[in-house]
Amino acid sequence: MSSLDALPIRDDLRGKSPYGAPQKVVPVALNVNENTHPIPEDVARDIVTSLAHAVLTLNRYPDREFTDLRVSLAGYLGHGLTADNLWAANGSNEVLQQVLQAFGGPGRSLLGFTPTYSMYSLLASGTGTRWIGAERDADYELSPETAAAAVRRESPDIVFLCSPNNPTGTPLSLDTIEAVYDATDGIVVVDEAYFEFAPEGTDSALTLLNGRDRLLVSRTMSKAFAFAGVRVGYLAAAPAVTDALRLVRLPYHLSALTQAAAVAALAHSGEMLAMVDDIKAQRDRISEGLTRLGYTPYRSHSNFVLFGGVDDPHALFEALLERGVLIRDIGLPGQMRVSAGTEAETTAFLDALAAVSSTA
Repeated sequence: MSSLDALPIRDDLRGKSPYGAPQKVVPVALNVNENTHPIPEDVARDIVTSLAHAVLTLNRYPDREFTDLRVSLAGYLGHGLTADNLWAANGSNEVLQQVLQAFGGPGRSLLGFTPTYSMYSLLASGTGTRWIGAERDADYELSPETAAAAVRRESPDIVFLCSPNNPTGTPLSLDTIEAVYDATDGIVVVDEAYFEFAPEGTDSALTLLNGRDRLLVSRTMSKAFAFAGVRVGYLAAAPAVTDALRLVRLPYHLSALTQAAAVAALAHSGEMLAMVDDIKAQRDRISEGLTRLGYTPYRSHSNFVLFGGVDDPHALFEALLERGVLIRDIGLPGQMRVSAGTEAETTAFLDALAAVSSTA
């Protein structure tokens, strides 16, 4: 059997590794920032009913413009947005890939502030876009001055800003977003995949869209909506941006089943998001527990916590796994990440960590 190296793969993809996190069957899986709360039963029934109706039409192609979904997303987001401002695809990764297909490519560059979501550089590689990793401030924060200076220095065609940042959970101010936008003539994408977990009253980058045609705000239904298995990501931007994405999307890229499930879920957004407050409470409980155990959690506006003070991340990963708890070694020296789950899952993690730490 031939190896990957023996195939005529593109030179710029040689030596790359695909995105991946350990997929293991364990009692407590807190490693990929999923919403571990189940979908409410009454919402699930409505989604199933919607899917049943959609199944009867599967002999035909789905609505290529996914009109009902864009209308529903605009209604959910508010801020005066209409369907013309909305775009959706199979997860926010595909949305970001389409952005790079439309605005990136050979001879163009994408800048992000590391450490950040590892898919950004992989998406850049896949589209032939040069990746530029700029540094953050202390404790993984990002000030307007630091961000704008990097953008002016590197002159990228596209900037990705993760707000709050993955894998650190640190928030991003609107001042920083505005500073980046003013420092470039290129596309600025604010990835708000975890925005719903921010403290009450936190302003979204959606408030900055008016008058900024190069600003795009990306979100997902995977996290707060507990819809990771459905794969629905979306963005809000000027209508000209969505027209640009139509140039690169595959025909009928959103299935009729995906559209039906997402529209049904958005009709119950209040119920679907009711679990968010509990997740935020568990996140804060994790931070407090980590501090008591002598670790150093970073500030988080997401549904996960990055923490330092780990002598041997691999050893801690294995020790917790032996106790049925799966968290994430993200490759940052002395640091690990854990997702906020249910109250029972949080308890299981903190108890296992306490047991491991006492024997270390």
